[in-house]
Amino acid sequence: MKNINPMFDGESLITPNSIAAEIFVAKNTEKRSDDRALAEAELAITLNLIEKMISNENHPSTIMSFTVERLCEMRKKFTPVVWSELIPFIQNNSSAQYFQNDPFTKWSVMKPRGYSGDAQLIDFIYRHESMNNHIVAASELGQCLHGYAMEVSSSVAVRERRDLLTRHIDEMASSYGGELEILTIAAGHLREANRSSALQNAQIKRWIALDQDPLSVGAMRREFAGTCVDPVDGSVRSLLTNQHDLGEFNFVYASGLYDYLNDKVAIKLTRKCLSMLKPNGVFLFANFTEENSNAAYMETYMNWALLMRSEADMWRIIHESCKDMDVDCQVRFGENRNIVYGFIRRKD
Repeated sequence: MKNINPMFDGESLITPNSIAAEIFVAKNTEKRSDDRALAEAELAITLNLIEKMISNENHPSTIMSFTVERLCEMRKKFTPVVWSELIPFIQNNSSAQYFQNDPFTKWSVMKPRGYSGDAQLIDFIYRHESMNNHIVAASELGQCLHGYAMEVSSSVAVRERRDLLTRHIDEMASSYGGELEILTIAAGHLREANRSSALQNAQIKRWIALDQDPLSVGAMRREFAGTCVDPVDGSVRSLLTNQHDLGEFNFVYASGLYDYLNDKVAIKLTRKCLSMLKPNGVFLFANFTEENSNAAYMETYMNWALLMRSEADMWRIIHESCKDMDVDCQVRFGENRNIVYGFIRRKD
């Protein structure tokens, strides 16, 4: 597949490098070791054990489980700065090729659409039929690794996030009597709409699906032709610079975008979204948390870095965004606490 270069925020791609300054910054409150020599020694032992397990042909799920757990422990033990310096050693280790037998991991590393976390990568997690050919084409080893990757906590949380959105939309639609208007930001392939009974039963008045990737916009246009879904080519930057005349909505949400936004941009975007809400409208944003035990594997072998947030981080964004507004707010975790959700209802 030919690489494309969609622009993130109209300026730069979603890549590990573009957010590294935010992710891999040591915090004064963190009580972790900053001993670089110790970290390198522990990593050398870990990589050696992984390579031996591979050469001994241990079961792929055993190797994957060991790898995920050991890297998770190291990520917790050492400061973000030290951890960031270990990542290239892991990515250049021979074991990296082993894990790329998994088509999901390989897709994340290769980034055929030019950036991290694209809609097709998420479709792997959703087990969407459009990605079946990549799984079938994988070796027996690759399929086994893939099966494990689809059951780690982060993958389970992403599927739960999709289903939560579908339920929320259907519940809102039932109370709005066919007048519900929705805006999705960074919509991807809008898979939450595939399972929406409200969409199937034409109970939604308008659904704008904004995305900066033209391939995603095109896919949505084909998938939802003849429905109220209106895919629009746009980014965070185009929203913040008022390049769209979209009107107001009852429900605005960004479910996978804030993982790539620093606080400054996140607060600006939140304020913009709140300004687009009708009275009693709801804005939802979601973020991965540090309780994601698969984060270290994602940052290393998948070259997929996320800016993870705590409950306190979510509240900080909400408070900074809503200083002069009359709102009701909630922050709550998903079932396995890998994703945290912020809900803001505008009352004025």
